[in-house]
Amino acid sequence: MQVKIKLIKACSILLMAVIVAGCSNKTENNDNNKNNSGNSLIEDTAGGNFFEEQEPEPGLDTRMPDKMPAFTAKDLDGNEVTDSIFKEKDLTVVNIWGTFCTPCVEEMPELGEWAKEMPDNVQIVGLICDIEGDDDETHKELAKKIMEKANAGFTQIIANNDFNSILDWVTGVPTTLFVDKEGNITGKPVIGAYVSVYKKFVEDYLDGK
Repeated sequence: MQVKIKLIKACSILLMAVIVAGCSNKTENNDNNKNNSGNSLIEDTAGGNFFEEQEPEPGLDTRMPDKMPAFTAKDLDGNEVTDSIFKEKDLTVVNIWGTFCTPCVEEMPELGEWAKEMPDNVQIVGLICDIEGDDDETHKELAKKIMEKANAGFTQIIANNDFNSILDWVTGVPTTLFVDKEGNITGKPVIGAYVSVYKKFVEDYLDGK
C-alpha cells in the first residue's frame, strides 16, 4: 500500500523532529501556534516549525480537502461506521495514526483521558491508516493492544479506500483534523503529536460558537 509506505517514511522524519524538540530548553509561546506553511498548524516546543512537508508525488493533488469524504467503514470491533458519525456532535476531532508510529502510540493515553473529559458536543475518533483490509488481523490486534494499554476507549475507524482523498494528502502521522457536524474540515490540520494544540483549537472553536 503506497499510502502506508509514504506515512512510514513521514513518521520517521517526524519522530526525529520530536526528539530534537525534546532536547531544547526553549519555552512555548503564542507564536508556536501560528500557521507558517499555509497548510498545517504545527506547534513546536523548541520555538518554531520544524516539519518539512514532503514533495508531492507527480500528478497527485495534494490540496487538503475541505470536507470529509462519504464513507462506510468498520471500527476495530467490527461495527459499521459511516460519515453520519459527524452529525452526532458539533465538532469531531479526527486523529489519523498508524500502529507503526511511535509518537502516535505515545500520545494515545492522553487522548484517551481527553476523550473522557470532552464536552457533550465534542468527540474524538481515530482513523487507523495501516490496517490493510478485514483480513489484516496482525495490525488489528496490534491496534487493539495499543488502545487497551493506553486505556483509550474512543472509536477507532479502519481506513479503507473511501478515505483516499484524505490519506493521499497526509504527509505525516499523527495528523489531526477538526470536522464540524456537516462534515466540513474546519481550521488547520495539526501534524505531530501535540495534544495541547488540539485542546486549544477545540476551546477556541467552542468559544466562537
